[in-house]
Amino acid sequence: MPHSDEVPIVAIATAPGRAGIGVVRVSGPQIDPVVAAVLGPELAARLRPRHATRARFLDAHQRVIDDGIAILYRAPHSYTGQDVLELQGHGGPLVLRMLQARCLEAGRALGARLAEPGEFTLRAFLNDRIDLAQAEAVADLIDASTEAAARSASRSLAGEFSAALAQLAEQLTQARALIEATLDFPEEDLEELGARDVREQVASLQRSVDEVMRRARLGAVLRDGLRVALVGAPNVGKSSLLNALAGQDVAIVTAHPGTTRDRIERSIDIGGLVLNVIDTAGLRATADEVEQLGIDRTLAAVGEADIVLELVDATAAPERGSPLDSIPLASIPDWRQRIGGHAARIVVINKIDLSGELPGPNAGRLYISAKTGAGLDSLRAELLHRAGWDHAPSDRPHAGSPSGGCRAPAAGGATAGAGGRRVAAGRTRAGRDHRTGHGR
Repeated sequence: MPHSDEVPIVAIATAPGRAGIGVVRVSGPQIDPVVAAVLGPELAARLRPRHATRARFLDAHQRVIDDGIAILYRAPHSYTGQDVLELQGHGGPLVLRMLQARCLEAGRALGARLAEPGEFTLRAFLNDRIDLAQAEAVADLIDASTEAAARSASRSLAGEFSAALAQLAEQLTQARALIEATLDFPEEDLEELGARDVREQVASLQRSVDEVMRRARLGAVLRDGLRVALVGAPNVGKSSLLNALAGQDVAIVTAHPGTTRDRIERSIDIGGLVLNVIDTAGLRATADEVEQLGIDRTLAAVGEADIVLELVDATAAPERGSPLDSIPLASIPDWRQRIGGHAARIVVINKIDLSGELPGPNAGRLYISAKTGAGLDSLRAELLHRAGWDHAPSDRPHAGSPSGGCRAPAAGGATAGAGGRRVAAGRTRAGRDHRTGHGR
């Protein structure tokens, strides 16, 4: 941040738009003049820290801007670790802008300015109120789009992930101390005992690191979701599968091959995880310029996907047990080379309602009918398994929560982690923890 944290900052802390309640927040080391100017000297003198007080918010001419609640937090017992004033008034955009302008005017002599995006959380981090993982969790909690993602972020905000990292650091320190003791005092016959203990401690440490990394990867999936591309020849049922997973008619389905010319993306909640499912144009040789553009976008989607579902028509699929690579797309034989090294490929045999095949997994393939829904539970379970979700039962939604709804993508198509990640990389999103730009 180019600005000093020794001057007050002011921001509307609630989301844009009209609402019953809106909050303007002020944080700084010396904000008493702002408190007295906005609330009046008499009421300011009677404010008790951390107590809600009915107040009239006054402009420079002592005219009432709004009537609401004032709460004063004294350092260090506040979110930012500084003195904080929260003014809770009516949530009209004009009223909140007037109140924000009044706070800036009252703090002009102190150098008060508008807070930059996420600066309240940044000050909390700089003042040791929260650590880096917790600062990240603030953004994740605000951006959470499923119950599971919200619960995961809440645990990180409470310090669970930080505690796991601290335990790893302690285990590593103990192993290092044992190694150094063995090297520094060889005459004490510690070598044989030390080597055995070090091996045991390193093995335990490796298991702990693996578990933390697994949890971190799962956290990234919860935050960003998985990109799932539906790929195959025309008329194998890609659009029908998207509609079946979404629970509504998202894509047009006809018997005419090549109906889908462009990629259609939909965010779907399955078992608490967000799947960004992409329906693509069928892969085939074509002289149609528009259809070819759609095929080019299909190949791009294959390269971007975390999971590629290769759909095959059951009436044209090879026999069970035959090699997976015998499933042809002769017109574009090298399309599978576009699949990223990190991505999984799942072969899905669709239209078993026509072929008479039994639903479910068999010989490395999944047999389904997007039309009747047969085998879709197996497909959902496989997608969760590929995401590592079957190893995290504590993260699942409770029994009464929805598990298969459909949501429109976030504005602009951005995901919760679009700003970059993560603690392991030493980066923070404390500077962007609310869509309003000011937030916490």
